[in-house]
Amino acid sequence: MSAVRQDLPEGRYSSPRSADARADRKLRLAAMILAPLFAAMLVWFGWYYISGGNKFSGEVIAFKTYDDHVKVHLEIRKDSGTSGYCTIRSQDAAGGEVGRADFRFDQKQDRIDKLVTLRTSGGRGTTAELLSCHAD
Repeated sequence: MSAVRQDLPEGRYSSPRSADARADRKLRLAAMILAPLFAAMLVWFGWYYISGGNKFSGEVIAFKTYDDHVKVHLEIRKDSGTSGYCTIRSQDAAGGEVGRADFRFDQKQDRIDKLVTLRTSGGRGTTAELLSCHAD
């Protein structure tokens, strides 16, 4: 007995191997397009994080409350030559705001330690919170 090869009608049935090859080709093409785009996006986000963004930041080191004011020790980090301001607020024990002020920093240093006084009204402040710092 000899094996007889029976051909299927042309165009009616596709071989599974050719369908897989087409799918693989499409996936490879999509990967070749999307992978560099994703890598470029990661590089852009990293560059923006390092070089862009806010070049003027601060931190509350310590604070001490009094009846009518709060003394706040701030540490400001910025590019030398950059000036800007930081906004600080104080709240009472119930959570109500009793003081808010902007403090300006024009010094040429890139790191500044400063003791500022935030006046309060309507109650004794129990907190000192740095809300934001902005470069000019």
